[in-house]
Amino acid sequence: MPGRILIVDDVATNRVILRVKLSAARYHVLEAADGIEALEIARREKPDLILMDLSMPGMDGLEVCRNLKATAECAKIPVVIFSAYRETRIKLRALEAGAEEFMSKPFDEIALMARIRSLLRARHIAQELSLRDGTSRALGLAEAGADGLDVPGSIALVAGENQESDAWRKLLQPLVHHKVKTMSIEEALSGDTGADLYMIACDMSGSGDGLQLIPELRAREETRHSAIVVQLGENSRSQAAMALDLGASDILIAPLDPEEMALRLSTHLRRKHDADRLRRKVADGLQMAVTDPLTGLYNRRYAMSHLTRVREHARREGRSFAVMMLDLDNFKLVNDTHGHAAGDLVLRSVAERIASNLRGVDLLARIGGEEFLAVLPDCSAEDAARAAERLRATVEATPVPVGLGSEGKPLLVQQTVSIGVVAVGPYGDTDTRLMICRSEDALLEQADRALYRAKLSGRNSVTVGQMAA
Repeated sequence: MPGRILIVDDVATNRVILRVKLSAARYHVLEAADGIEALEIARREKPDLILMDLSMPGMDGLEVCRNLKATAECAKIPVVIFSAYRETRIKLRALEAGAEEFMSKPFDEIALMARIRSLLRARHIAQELSLRDGTSRALGLAEAGADGLDVPGSIALVAGENQESDAWRKLLQPLVHHKVKTMSIEEALSGDTGADLYMIACDMSGSGDGLQLIPELRAREETRHSAIVVQLGENSRSQAAMALDLGASDILIAPLDPEEMALRLSTHLRRKHDADRLRRKVADGLQMAVTDPLTGLYNRRYAMSHLTRVREHARREGRSFAVMMLDLDNFKLVNDTHGHAAGDLVLRSVAERIASNLRGVDLLARIGGEEFLAVLPDCSAEDAARAAERLRATVEATPVPVGLGSEGKPLLVQQTVSIGVVAVGPYGDTDTRLMICRSEDALLEQADRALYRAKLSGRNSVTVGQMAA
């Protein structure tokens, strides 16, 4: 099922008509005959969307909506309120109560189904972000933040005629605290003047330019997550479904009511900022999950995943690659002699030198206390050996300052590194030695043996173990 929808209406015939339409589209339908029952079902079943009549005995649709939006467990469920009333003041009351949409009866079935698809799409994206954020917080990788903050944003008004966009700006600016600017189609697509929300005139020149702009904005990295509101003429309702399916967040029908416009745009900006905040928290949490906090390098978890991808790519394309295990020599003496703070300085300094002497395609990770792993795609045994020797010499060449000595002179630590290298490939179909590098663990074991031999040879040295495959 693409989603679960709760229908709330005290008239059984109305519920049946909606249930038939929604079931035909493969939605799972729940029903409630009044507001009290609706609240109970919503809290118990957590539907993906609620379609609710405004006029019901006891608790009307507005009161039910306010109750839903006031509870953490149901606040994010999108609500569409419908009514036979068409007055703007009724619509504004529904939007102010927290409803995502207000629709007048009788329904335009195509427009209704498009609106349902649009709201469910936004709902599923928000749920995925919240799930990832919750996982990050459960792992201690992110802190909880407040939703719904009305942060100032930027609104771009895009219309075919400057007079029209200027008229929109004059209507809107006194009613919002957001930055409002007018913009041409070319400016909207330039990427230099991005906005949090775009309000677009659908038919700018009789050719539907506004509709064509929607997928273009959705395809660009800098505007992919911007809210998009499309303004349609009173006789252009047939384009509403197309606009929503192309990725529009909302539809406004002319003539524009300033209060409704301000309320809808402000609501979409608030949701956009909430989604942006969650994306940042998820990204930060993921970064913390795969990054070593001391050196800023990737950690073992990420390195092993990356090694898997490099190995599979080499196998698929018939390429070679190399793995290095690097270990700081006698590092315990640094901590014992100068303290752990000095040891941290040495680790960071050595990590920076190694990273700066690898290629952009190479990966360096800290996988233990003073142990590092480097993965070098498209690298032969000879090239890997030369790279390892360059790294060894670079680390040895420059002592690390860790403070001041007794006479006020810089206190320097002469650090060296031992490196074990394993080169794999190029892969072949008939070489029986392929079995030895079937797993990442086998590769690391071979590299670790090469590192051990480098240590036995007196440290500050490189040992290469060739693995033809």
